[in-house]
Amino acid sequence: MDAAGSQVANECAQYAGQCQNGFITTQGGNLLCSKIIHLIADNQVKTPVSKVLHECEQRMYKSVAFPAIGTGQAGLNSAKVADEMLDAIVEFARQKSVQHLQTIKIVIFQTNMLRDFYESMKKREDSDSSKTESESWFSMFKSFFWGKRQSSEKKKSMILEKKVNLVTFQICGESREKVDATESWIKDLILKEQFENTISDEAIENFDETQFAILEDLQRRKQVTIEILNKLSPPQIKISGISRDVCSVSQKVQEMIKKIKSTEEEQSKAELLYNLVEWRYLGSNESFVPFDKLTNMQLEHAKMAKKPYLNVRIKNENYKVDLNTLRATDDQGKIKILQRVKKDEGK
Repeated sequence: MDAAGSQVANECAQYAGQCQNGFITTQGGNLLCSKIIHLIADNQVKTPVSKVLHECEQRMYKSVAFPAIGTGQAGLNSAKVADEMLDAIVEFARQKSVQHLQTIKIVIFQTNMLRDFYESMKKREDSDSSKTESESWFSMFKSFFWGKRQSSEKKKSMILEKKVNLVTFQICGESREKVDATESWIKDLILKEQFENTISDEAIENFDETQFAILEDLQRRKQVTIEILNKLSPPQIKISGISRDVCSVSQKVQEMIKKIKSTEEEQSKAELLYNLVEWRYLGSNESFVPFDKLTNMQLEHAKMAKKPYLNVRIKNENYKVDLNTLRATDDQGKIKILQRVKKDEGK
């Protein structure tokens, strides 16, 4: 309240008797936001968070930031708060009527609480593993916690260039009727072999030159035409051609989408874990250098699984890490000392 300034304090005093739905809304004051929603503290967290989310959607706000509600003076257990806040956000995100609210942030200053929220998210991931990618909590969380990704280029639909070899049928017959009947028969045979399949997924928006090159190669080798419809939401890939080839190419496209989603989820998990613990190696100038976030996650997971060794790369060289002694050895026997630092212990 001190940071927000006297104007916000005066508004709170003015609206205190007009509280509806357990909260009041004031201007942002000196804070870098347009509005502040003030909640009345109690032992329930999920219900007020849900009310605030629906209020933001109703007022067409695009983003909202929450603290770890109730973990201050109210003294609520941070693990319980994490579960209830994430429950409320998941239920809100699953509603198809949500149109305006695009980004939800939970701001946590205490590093020990970060682990509770991380564990709560992992628990949901494990319980949600049976669902498809489009239904999973993590795909929804990415769109709300990290915002809906906007392409740097203008979306456009495209048809990959394909060279078509034409086939000409010359039909001769005893009469015009028999020629027409034969032509109709040939056309029916061709149409029976034709098939079209449309794949819709948000991950298609993230296709880059690598994926486009694969699609062009598939189109060149198979009897299909591939059309990419980026203007639609979600984006689509339309595959048409001979049925057996359409099915084969569709399977390849699904594998590409799955790989992109898997990479994005790994990067998101690595980002979360990096806020909890950091692995480093001793560099040439006698100072510790942090590993990249994916390697950082691999090291931490290996240690938690009590694995004795893990192979990593340091400056494009292969090293074998002894997770008990925290020493890494390369193929020539050169040793680097490693360090594991919990973020709440300081750097």
